Amino acid sequence: MKQERIPIALEGYPFIGYSALLTILSALLGYPIITLILLIATTFVLMFFRDPERTAPEIDRGVISPADGKIIFVEKINDTRFSDEKTLKISIFMNVFNVHVNRIPYTGSVTKVRHVPGSFLAADSEKAHLNNEYCAAEILTPDQRKITMVQIAGLVARRIICRLEAGDGVSRGERFGLIRFGSRVDLYLPHQSNPSVKVGDKVVAGESLLAYLG
Repeated sequence: MKQERIPIALEGYPFIGYSALLTILSALLGYPIITLILLIATTFVLMFFRDPERTAPEIDRGVISPADGKIIFVEKINDTRFSDEKTLKISIFMNVFNVHVNRIPYTGSVTKVRHVPGSFLAADSEKAHLNNEYCAAEILTPDQRKITMVQIAGLVARRIICRLEAGDGVSRGERFGLIRFGSRVDLYLPHQSNPSVKVGDKVVAGESLLAYLG
């Protein structure tokens, strides 16, 4: 018999367990108002770490969203931190109500992972991508094109989790990490790529098409 996967990210269990324990203790001690507040907090934490199953579409040269959230930037730019050439940059902002598990946008192999300390400005601000703490993972596609995913910490999000290491083989749609409590993911694609989203669009990690790789 096939076992059903519990749709909660492993990183969430300590937070959920601690919050649930405090809720139970408060109820046993007879503090109804505090118990209600803790119950709401436990429900929020449970929802934050939800990890639903997703099915990546089979789209030729299709780049899939690495995060749930709203598109806040789509433009071809120069950012020498991640490429010596112009790239198509797509930014996704995740609020505290989005699923925060991040997924691989395109099949390939990981060539580099770099974690850089920094500030914790609001993730949707103009300076966040330059000043905030981030973790950048570079993927080389089977036809030798480079894609860079950048997980960026936010005002509340202070913990970036990236399970990737250089040399890993990855497949489109698989989980690779998350960012706790609100954040942002930037994607850098070859400049010949054609975006299929615009600013303001809502996207779903592992399912929504962002662009066709050029």
